[in-house]
Amino acid sequence: MSRRTKIGLVVAVVVLLVGGIVAFRINKSRNAATEVRMEQVGRRDLVSAVTASGTIEAKTSVDISADITGRIIEIAVGEGDLVKRGQFLLQIDPAQYEAAVARSQGVVASTQAILLQTKASRDQAQRAWNRAKQLTELGDNLIAPETAEQAQTALEVAEANYQSTKAQLEQARAGLQEAKDNLSKTRLTAPISGRVVRLAVEEGEVAVPGTFSRETGLLMTVADLSVILAKVQVDETDVVRLKVRDSVEVNIDAYPDTTFSGRVTKVSHSAKLTATQTASGSNDRAVDFDVEITLQKPPADIRPDLSCTARIVTDTRNSALSIPIIALTVRDHEKIPNESDAAAPTVDTLRARFQKREAEGVFIVRDGAATFRPVKVGVAGDEYFEVVDGLREGETIVAGTYQAIRDLKDGAKVRQADTTKTREAKSS
Repeated sequence: MSRRTKIGLVVAVVVLLVGGIVAFRINKSRNAATEVRMEQVGRRDLVSAVTASGTIEAKTSVDISADITGRIIEIAVGEGDLVKRGQFLLQIDPAQYEAAVARSQGVVASTQAILLQTKASRDQAQRAWNRAKQLTELGDNLIAPETAEQAQTALEVAEANYQSTKAQLEQARAGLQEAKDNLSKTRLTAPISGRVVRLAVEEGEVAVPGTFSRETGLLMTVADLSVILAKVQVDETDVVRLKVRDSVEVNIDAYPDTTFSGRVTKVSHSAKLTATQTASGSNDRAVDFDVEITLQKPPADIRPDLSCTARIVTDTRNSALSIPIIALTVRDHEKIPNESDAAAPTVDTLRARFQKREAEGVFIVRDGAATFRPVKVGVAGDEYFEVVDGLREGETIVAGTYQAIRDLKDGAKVRQADTTKTREAKSS
């Protein structure tokens, strides 16, 4: 055998060995089972809830603003004080408004005197016309026609003057009433019984009407704290699940160790738009809806504007067939897998509804292989979905991890992950 032939044989043997090793490793990798967390389909009590954040507010709250301009000369209450309806709160300098009342009273008195004069002139003109009219009726030669005409004209002018002065008197009286109303607005009293939760001014400041801005004319806020609301903002995707009387658990940041119960008393039918959305008229972003929750037993020292979080229970299921939320996945699913096992006849009932390309489902584990199966889910709890159709109690499914489920292929081999190592890895 020549040297060249020997070298060729050695190369061929090496190639065969390398090819065999590579083929063995590829076959081994193909047959390797993916470590997953498995779980049996069981029954649990599920609570479906919507979580939202917001603030504490009083059900009845009144902002007291200035309707007139004037310097504040007295404030009779302080922030946090309890007040009763009609109690004196604040005094605006009344000097200019008292002067306005006096001027208006003078105008009324003067106009009343003029009215008396015009009334007397009208009465005199009426008597003159009556005499001229009688003489005209007795004979054509007893009074000149021009004289009778002048008497009638004088009566009409006197009547017009009287009516004009009468209207001026009504106008003067209206001005007097307006002056008195402005004067009464210098003394502010409590519109409701409650607590002064905000005092925005001090003595010596000038009160101005809040014509263009609510905050500009705000003097103080009085709130009735007997009924307390938690007003939260719920996303548009969740608000349709809410209804009045839903039970709620409310956590207030100021009371970290206490959970308060309540009920939904109002769900807004219009979205809460931001200032930018309102100004531009656009609504191309997700929006929130206001939801009011009435607390059943609020703390005695609670105050408005405290931050809170509400967990609104929208639905419950007792002993419902359920799967972990993480187990539910979506796969391209053009055809229902061929299930020859008669123990799972419910799969056939889903055939018509899962003919679309993508379907929600889970991976069923049988004989070490994971097979995708479409399922229909109902309400969602904190960690589990209710199973409406597609699974039977006791079946084994792939319940984790998220990465394993995402990468898992239909028909892939799987094995139970070592939970001891997983716990050790988490603890370290």
